[in-house]
Amino acid sequence: MAYDYLKAELENAVFTVTLTRPERHNAFDETLIAEITDAITWANASPHVRVIVLRGEGASFCSGADLNWMKRVAAYSIEENEADARTMQVMFETIANSPKVVVARVQGAAIGGGAGLVATCDIAIAADDTRFAFSEVRLGIAPAVIAPYVLRKIGVGAARALFLTGERFGAAEAYRLGLVQNVVSSYELDAAVNDKITALLQCSPAAITRIKQLVDDIVFQELSHAAPMTVRAIAELRVSAEGQEGIKSFLEKRKPNYAID
Repeated sequence: MAYDYLKAELENAVFTVTLTRPERHNAFDETLIAEITDAITWANASPHVRVIVLRGEGASFCSGADLNWMKRVAAYSIEENEADARTMQVMFETIANSPKVVVARVQGAAIGGGAGLVATCDIAIAADDTRFAFSEVRLGIAPAVIAPYVLRKIGVGAARALFLTGERFGAAEAYRLGLVQNVVSSYELDAAVNDKITALLQCSPAAITRIKQLVDDIVFQELSHAAPMTVRAIAELRVSAEGQEGIKSFLEKRKPNYAID
């Protein structure tokens, strides 16, 4: 499978999707979002895939939004912003609703949408020096599209606090909250992921799919109703005065005018 910003490989029932924008810390733009969606959609439908692994090439797992993409969406109308946000929501939903087990191999940084990507996965294994943040509030916007997945992973109290401050936190805290399920040293990361894959391949694929459906049916019935609200929320914030100022100040590497020292 040939992509511009991804490497997708199938070996022994394991489909590995590697984000390959290391010079951009694997930041999202419309192309990467479309390619992830396409790759995961294929894997979801393939009878040859049992486990999906998401990973990032280079220093970071995924640093959130690409600066050039942010420049473009800042100039979009609210309708264009809704359409753009919907493509990201579809990507997250495609991962979260996968009938396969999705494992995240996380290193370096998982910021904003990158942390949201971790939240959509069934199992996340992080290097102990990984940094996380839901930093959108500091840009005058909100972690809207990722919110349903983060809420169901770490709960309302923790998500609310982290969403409101945008503070960074480490792998140990991510483990305590349940955002990741294992933390190891960076040199043990690949071995830990491989050990988890080995365990998963001993399990019934049909039972795994049914277990995932069962959990969602019992606990997460409202997710489908939340998606349209999240898309509208991020679109409205992107075109708002403070959203425009937050994105502009971030691109210009200065404090926004609403920040108080």
